[in-house]
Amino acid sequence: MTYSLQSPTMFSLSRSPNNKLSPPLINRYHFPFMSDSKALILTKQSSSFSLEPFSLLFSGVGSSSTHFFVSRQCKLKTDEVETAGIFEENLPSVVHITNFGMNTFTLTMEYPQATGTGFIWDEDGHIVTNHHVIEGASSVKVTLFDKTTLDAKVVGHDQGTDLAVLHIDAPNHKLRSIPVGVSANLRIGQKVYAIGHPLGRKFTCTAGIISAFGLEPITATGPPIQGLIQIDAAINRGNSGGPLLDSSGSLIGVNTSIITRTDAFCGMACSIPIDTVSGIVDQLVKFGKIIRPYLGIAHDQLLEKLMGISGGVIFIAVEEGPAGKAGLRSTKFGANGKFILGDIIKAVNGEDVSNANDLHNILDQCKVGDEVIVRILRGTQLEEILIILEVEPDEAE
Repeated sequence: MTYSLQSPTMFSLSRSPNNKLSPPLINRYHFPFMSDSKALILTKQSSSFSLEPFSLLFSGVGSSSTHFFVSRQCKLKTDEVETAGIFEENLPSVVHITNFGMNTFTLTMEYPQATGTGFIWDEDGHIVTNHHVIEGASSVKVTLFDKTTLDAKVVGHDQGTDLAVLHIDAPNHKLRSIPVGVSANLRIGQKVYAIGHPLGRKFTCTAGIISAFGLEPITATGPPIQGLIQIDAAINRGNSGGPLLDSSGSLIGVNTSIITRTDAFCGMACSIPIDTVSGIVDQLVKFGKIIRPYLGIAHDQLLEKLMGISGGVIFIAVEEGPAGKAGLRSTKFGANGKFILGDIIKAVNGEDVSNANDLHNILDQCKVGDEVIVRILRGTQLEEILIILEVEPDEAE
């Protein structure tokens, strides 16, 4: 069946003799050769779908005919439907964060000095993001999915884990949190999804897989963040602080950085596991800071090298600290000016300690008041000593 073009708003539809499918579905296509620039709308004539292109022959305008090829609308595959659903379901929980700095000359005019991503943590109005997103801010503003922009208060932040918590006053119906998952049972190869605002583009979604665990990128502002999830989902400037989701739409991490030599995404991105995030956020909400357990020792890496020690940690114990009170012996100077080797920490709670980072990681999983079993090498003998972790003196004040 063919319609001839009698006016700029009528058209001719032709198809090959062996094409027995019904006309395709076209939504609002504008054709510049039409004098009145009206939109042509063709409706689907049957429930069948195909990717086979149709030829639309337009004639009667000028001296030549014009052909357009269009493809029939297709159904999404199951995994595409799932990805779109995860994105759409969690968009209302993701926010855009603007870090404002103070003009050092006028001391009155603020300017946007950084932007990033965050997400709603609970119905009380707490928002989680990265420490580096709000670092140095004189004020912070949060823009919700519905484009509402609100002033945010910094509740607390922790440079060591690159996490921060903000608070906004907003109606409860706008405070929809993301279901919190578990990161302990994640597997390499499973799908992940990142939502954020990279390079000024708001509310984008990228997908990838978990590539590795235990990533420890070197940071410019402090020690390496421990135990990160490595992903290949594209992350760029502006994604920092955004949620990392699994295929069920559960929150499994907070996107924090990329590993690159070009300042652009090269296939390696880092996310803080949600099991770590939950503990840090709880403390920031309650205390406004992190109260870490205190063992009461000072580690000296240079001293270890001078004494040729490897596969353990030597230390100087604070006399009134938990380690000193439990009887651990420090390495110290002798009367002849030479070092006298003290105890070497070999393990804590059954986990081997080969360097200071290992010790730091183990203690990060503990709380103030926990009892830990420290295995030491004293001379040629291995011994185990019970130590009760305390609050660091500066934090107790």
